[in-house]
Amino acid sequence: MYRPLSPADLDQVLEFAKESLSQLRGQRLFITGGTGFIGSWLLETLAWANRRLELGTQVTVLTRDPDAFRRKAPYLAADPAVTLVPGDVRSYSYPEGTYAHVIHAAAEASARLNAEQPLEMFDTIVSGTRHTLDFARHCRASNLLLLSSGAVYGPQPPELERISEGYKGGPDTMNPLSAYAQAKRSAELLCSIYAARHTFAVKVARIFALLGPRLPLDAHFAAGNFIRDALRRGTVRVLSDGTPVRSYLYAGDLAVWLWTILVHGESCQPYNVGSEEPVTVAQLAQTVARLAGPGVEVEVVAERRDDTPSLWERTPVRDSDRYVPCTNLARSKLGLVQTVTLADAIVRTLSYYRQP
Repeated sequence: MYRPLSPADLDQVLEFAKESLSQLRGQRLFITGGTGFIGSWLLETLAWANRRLELGTQVTVLTRDPDAFRRKAPYLAADPAVTLVPGDVRSYSYPEGTYAHVIHAAAEASARLNAEQPLEMFDTIVSGTRHTLDFARHCRASNLLLLSSGAVYGPQPPELERISEGYKGGPDTMNPLSAYAQAKRSAELLCSIYAARHTFAVKVARIFALLGPRLPLDAHFAAGNFIRDALRRGTVRVLSDGTPVRSYLYAGDLAVWLWTILVHGESCQPYNVGSEEPVTVAQLAQTVARLAGPGVEVEVVAERRDDTPSLWERTPVRDSDRYVPCTNLARSKLGLVQTVTLADAIVRTLSYYRQP
């Protein structure tokens, strides 16, 4: 079950995204994937702004199982501004009426699905995006926001400190594990085709690594796994040599960035969404252990053991892997900044999961 986000987090999002959220006054929004980690942050911050600013905004959320979401987040499902509709993102029936904005957040980055059922992963993202683009045209939307991924760039060269939107690399087409990345590239291409042929604008957010309440603790996300280990086992396990480099944007900052890109972003101009502050996986583990409290240790497992999670539970990395965005475009064009430090993001996430 989702616990409510803290009022401090919600107020902080409202503080930095107030102008963008105010642009949604009296409008109707449609969100796919509104019940996942990112989608639920968007839904809850919008509901908070709706009440605080009296926006009169209505939001329809596509979910595979409305009853499951009602059990998972009853306080969100019961919000009078929220309507849940059932359906698969690839084939859902279009709800009636017009919508000003469509946010396509379905198809999370599941390493397990990507490894075990790559065709299912690819089809969900590509077919789901096309079906949602058709709906945006059908409902006469002004904007569609696609939640894409930094994975579209493929492996980041180790000599490239931060990767920008102009980088022309890409994932390996001969590697089945690139299904997720290739599907996101195809989704972006579909968006550009529809934007050229129809009247709505397409905004694209290329999201990098994240941290915050509701980040899954038992998936392939290193930060989530480390927090799980610190809370449950007392030993944070690093399932590599610890040298891969990542950066982490707090979910509250993420929500601010996404609302801003939806309202003010340039059509067909992708924006990197993430932190520019690099940290090795080993350093991240040490920081989580330190902030979790006394007695938490770190164990670096350079080689796989029989009792370590299966391959899909780890991010396939090489020792030289680097995954850090350049966010100059978002900063210079949209005024977006990172407001929550890595340490504060870890503390807030630990606090959320420690609640009874």
